[in-house]
Amino acid sequence: MAWAGVGSYRARARSGGVGEFSVHVSRDARGFGAGTMALHGLIGACEARGSWKLVSRLFPENVASRALCRSLGFREVGIYRRHARPDGQWRDCVVVELLVGEAALPG
Repeated sequence: MAWAGVGSYRARARSGGVGEFSVHVSRDARGFGAGTMALHGLIGACEARGSWKLVSRLFPENVASRALCRSLGFREVGIYRRHARPDGQWRDCVVVELLVGEAALPG
């Protein structure tokens, strides 16, 4: 139905607490909360292992993914112009981030 995964953001040790995530929901499971459950579970697992930030890039027109991220506290921090070229066409990407664990605490 849905999966969420995380990988290293950068190879440098100082970025070890930052993860780059992906989430996918099968077409027939969309709109039932499967993506929310998958991403929420991933956030908890990352926090438990000491991560301090999750990041990803989304196509601007992917309204459902942007809404999912917003609903779980991600913020849109910018746009990478002409970042991807699927099918030979330049595409922009919206950058999202979520602070977790100690980094999410006020202060």
